[in-house]
Amino acid sequence: MERRDFIRLSAVGLGTTLITPTLALAKNVKLPPVSDIYYTKESPGRWKDKVAGHLPSIGIEKAGSNITIKVVTSHEMKSYEHYIVKHVLLDQNYKFLDEHLFNPDKDKAAISTFTLENYSGAIYALSMCNKHDLWLNSATV
Repeated sequence: MERRDFIRLSAVGLGTTLITPTLALAKNVKLPPVSDIYYTKESPGRWKDKVAGHLPSIGIEKAGSNITIKVVTSHEMKSYEHYIVKHVLLDQNYKFLDEHLFNPDKDKAAISTFTLENYSGAIYALSMCNKHDLWLNSATV
């Protein structure tokens, strides 16, 4: 075996030895949300003057086993210059449930409606602005 091949294979083996156990253990870890990725009412960061127009509000209506989640961001839709890109709905474990993408040339308001069945617990809504980043709010179903 040539020296270069030996070094390359040793590096790959070492990397695999370090990464594989971490990946195997990561399945059982419930990661909390990372506040450096998004902003909230309590932690608006550099956008403290932008909370009112960017924080999504969450309305919940129940009809039997169906739950309707209405997410509204009171933000202007100023064509592609400044608008809400999308709403994302997450479950109580921060797992993706659904999303709604906006077309700022057609959508006059950032309003999304999601339907869930037999759901209870915390629900999280993300609102993404093309200029003022990602905002998170929560409610309980």
